[in-house]
Amino acid sequence: MASSNDQKILDLKAQIEHKKAMIERTKFSPVTNCSIEMDGTRYNLHTLNSDSLTYLLINLNCFQMSIKDLGIKKYEMSGYAIEDWINDIKMKLKVIAQKAEEDNLKALEKKLSTLLSEDKKTELELDSIANLLK
Repeated sequence: MASSNDQKILDLKAQIEHKKAMIERTKFSPVTNCSIEMDGTRYNLHTLNSDSLTYLLINLNCFQMSIKDLGIKKYEMSGYAIEDWINDIKMKLKVIAQKAEEDNLKALEKKLSTLLSEDKKTELELDSIANLLK
């Protein structure tokens, strides 16, 4: 029975490793200086959570639609084009989502490791040491 559970656990850990490898790594390389003032409040993209970034994104999208509808050729906010702010926020949200997914997978992996039988843990550790000695 323990052997059967150990195999299930190892299979699940392999699935987690596969998912971790499939996570697209995005580096946050902003075009803007990440400090935008909107309605008298200054926001730093580096310090905002996902909800606050989404709020800013929605507001900036409203600005962008109004700019197009009104036929305004050029409009900058805090020294950068609205499109640059939108792109930076989207990129930051993607990085946050990737980090959350990685953290979730690591937590699952840790939980699975605690479920392994002591015999299987010993076997895996011995295999690891043997591979180091090769």
